[in-house]
Amino acid sequence: MGTAEDKLTRVLLTRFKQAEYDLINNRFKKTRFRKLSEYVRSVLLNKPVTVFYRDKSMDDLLEEMVNLRQELNAIGNNLNQAMRSINATHGHADARLWMNLLNVVNGKLEPAILQIRDRMNNYAEVWSQKLKAVKA
Repeated sequence: MGTAEDKLTRVLLTRFKQAEYDLINNRFKKTRFRKLSEYVRSVLLNKPVTVFYRDKSMDDLLEEMVNLRQELNAIGNNLNQAMRSINATHGHADARLWMNLLNVVNGKLEPAILQIRDRMNNYAEVWSQKLKAVKA
């Protein structure tokens, strides 16, 4: 346990306008502090305050990656459905039916895969430019 000097025994009551309180609270939410009192105490005593910074481009990238994953899942589902259809007609289908089914699968997959590849290449280029700018 700490000494008597280490204990928080004094109270400082301060009133704020709603706008002032909102400003302080919003700043507090961007820090590592868990309690508003810790944050206010650090600011008043000129102690260092660690603020978390969110990179908007990283948020955009993560959102796009989620969309890409959903699209890949949809492609996988389409492929599985097509393969089940092919397997179900295996003994009864002639070569033309097989070719039609494979063309359908290829027609659905190829454009989506090309779109995903293009998006990934665009993001890779944007991020490599940012890294070059940071290093320079």
